[in-house]
Amino acid sequence: MEDLLQVGVITTPHGIQGEVKVFPTTDDPARYTKLKHVILDTGTEKKKLEIASVKFFKQFVIVKFQGIDHREDAEKYMKKNIYVTREDAVELKEGEYFIADLIGLTVRTDEGETLGVLTDVIKTGANDVYAVRRENGEEILIPVIRQCIRQVDIEGGTILVHLLSGLLELNQKKERTAARKKRPRRGGKGAEPQGSAGGAEAAEQRGYAGGMKGAE
Repeated sequence: MEDLLQVGVITTPHGIQGEVKVFPTTDDPARYTKLKHVILDTGTEKKKLEIASVKFFKQFVIVKFQGIDHREDAEKYMKKNIYVTREDAVELKEGEYFIADLIGLTVRTDEGETLGVLTDVIKTGANDVYAVRRENGEEILIPVIRQCIRQVDIEGGTILVHLLSGLLELNQKKERTAARKKRPRRGGKGAEPQGSAGGAEAAEQRGYAGGMKGAE
């Protein structure tokens, strides 16, 4: 498991008094108002920064850190990731998991077949979708609904699924068109055009099991 969970990327300074514009990678940006500190990854070290104030502008969070009082001080942290420890992470409800903990799990069927490794969790607005990479390189998309997801075992490193009739055939058709139409990956360039995508898999985003609706 990741010890730190990414809650944002510093994009640019904001104003002249040391504030920074943050692209949030948590699925609950409003939680910034309750955060007292974050961990900044400078690339050479991880620094604990105290939060002095928070406000919101469009899809960004404007943050003022203690001790960063001038625009010049803030500029050196552009495109740097900020994190929280698991102790400061959002509380998970039943059936919720951090996506960072789901990525890399082995996916097996209830008939004993190993499908592959979970590589992505896609947010659709209705239900999440697990992207599973097979040994031959093909990708299977599995809807996160009660009929499909039987068990998620983080400690055991596995997800047990039931494949509905026709699901594999449907995925094979989609695979044939994948070369012509690539979807943006969560946390990739399409998702965070103004920030670094580094550490996106460790973002403080929640995945769901058993047909629960996606995060707010």
